[in-house]
Amino acid sequence: MNKRRKLLIAMGAGAFTASLSSSAQQPSKMRLIGFLGTGTATGMASWVQALRAGLRGLGYVEGKNIAIEFRWADGKYERAPALAAELVRLKVEVLVTHGTPGPSQPRKRP
Repeated sequence: MNKRRKLLIAMGAGAFTASLSSSAQQPSKMRLIGFLGTGTATGMASWVQALRAGLRGLGYVEGKNIAIEFRWADGKYERAPALAAELVRLKVEVLVTHGTPGPSQPRKRP
């Protein structure tokens, strides 16, 4: 084999190896999810379990590639805005809530 052919083969193999290493999957960034519940952690346990299962089905595993910050209003709806602001300050990428409180007084119909 002549020198030129050896050089071309070496260059091609080097380029191929470099492309494989650059296309290898990079470790995924840890994503931060905020969860704001107006109820209690105990009362929402089945909903949280379903959320975690749904995320796992999409490839998101808590502690591996996602973290979830929970805030609970414990039925005190007036606490919700402060808790939401706290989650925003943490720079969550998505804020999940469940339900909304009903009106404090019945609405009058026109």
